[in-house]
Amino acid sequence: MTPVPNAQSGLNDWLNHLMAIHPTEIDMGLGRVAAVAKVMGLDSLEGTKVVTVAGTNGKGTTCAMIEAIMRKAGQRVGVYSSPHMLKYNERVRIDGVDASDEALIEAFCAIDAARGDISLTFFEYATLAGLYLFKQAKLDLVLLEVGLGGRLDATNIIDADIAVITAIDIDHQEYLGDTRELVGREKAGIMRAGRPVVIGDPDLPASVVEYAESIGAKMVRVNHEFSYQASETDWRFELGDMPQSSVPQFSLSGLPLPTLPLANAATALAVVQQLLAEQFVTQAARTSIDAGLSGAKLTGRLEVVSEQPKIILDVAHNPHAAAYLAQRLEAYKGKRIFALCGMLKDKDCRAVLGLLEDQIHAWYLTDLNCERSAKAKDLLSYLSGDKAAYGFASVEQAYQALKPEIGQSDVVIVFGSFYTVAEFKQLDLS
Repeated sequence: MTPVPNAQSGLNDWLNHLMAIHPTEIDMGLGRVAAVAKVMGLDSLEGTKVVTVAGTNGKGTTCAMIEAIMRKAGQRVGVYSSPHMLKYNERVRIDGVDASDEALIEAFCAIDAARGDISLTFFEYATLAGLYLFKQAKLDLVLLEVGLGGRLDATNIIDADIAVITAIDIDHQEYLGDTRELVGREKAGIMRAGRPVVIGDPDLPASVVEYAESIGAKMVRVNHEFSYQASETDWRFELGDMPQSSVPQFSLSGLPLPTLPLANAATALAVVQQLLAEQFVTQAARTSIDAGLSGAKLTGRLEVVSEQPKIILDVAHNPHAAAYLAQRLEAYKGKRIFALCGMLKDKDCRAVLGLLEDQIHAWYLTDLNCERSAKAKDLLSYLSGDKAAYGFASVEQAYQALKPEIGQSDVVIVFGSFYTVAEFKQLDLS
């Protein structure tokens, strides 16, 4: 057995160790992580508001917009998210800055000393490390992005002041169930009695409403307690009749259109209203909202890395995200759109490709550098066959083949997985 890293070890030594010590990568349940959190005093973050965000898609973008607005409002904000794109440090962000190697190693050492003979997964270590650093920083607000599901996710050891559910669709069926009702019930597990839950999915499974009502959570739902409408140049956010709020019916018009999905922006604003309460209606809040919406961005979410040709990176990896991506690609109608796509084999690859197939001029499909990769030859078999399509052994090979075929006015969408986007971001595009 390899020795346990220590305070003098490098971050990669620690990460390799954490990947190897627990028998399975995913081991659902809160018993182990909650026990260690209690020993470390991390089972609550006194003096800090906590927002826990679950959802099939949109968690990261919703967190990014809440973070941007609340930081503009003068609050100190921590964000815990996963997975990372290029560096593990991205998972813990404090005041807009990723955690340092040294801070993470200090957290890992503290967790290892506290856990005794309790075995923790990689994600449980990551969650505890985030909580450890957030507690040290004495923040105003912490945003916890759920890794998988909600009810049994490690982030759920903290009683959130506000729960958020962005969208509910079928994904991770082996852990969450194979219907939206079952998936919704798992995500509803982050709700707490008597506390708000902001819900951005307009087509809510009955299981979510039933659970909220059974525990007395205060639902703030899109198209019920809040709504939004967009025009070509701006958008409008409206609060409905919310008896639990001190803010009467109220609207914000002329809001700047964000680069991130508008549905998530509206959900983020509903959360901000809960955080700011009566301050939400002030001019100072409006200034923070406008600046936060305009400035919020997130790596790998409709990220433009080249203008001529237009190269867009998006981590869309399930049908819900692919449908949104297809909608955004309508803006490029009349242009040739090339797709560079690699996916994981446990995703609904056929459905994802099918949703985008009509818009794509030519496909460059690739294996990914990980065990869960779908093979390019299998992805090719999911296409109807009426468009040019090629398979490659790596993202780099796919791009090298694609590069000579694209002109300055063409569009390239790189999508299908965090792995696809991460590998592409490490290429030299010149």
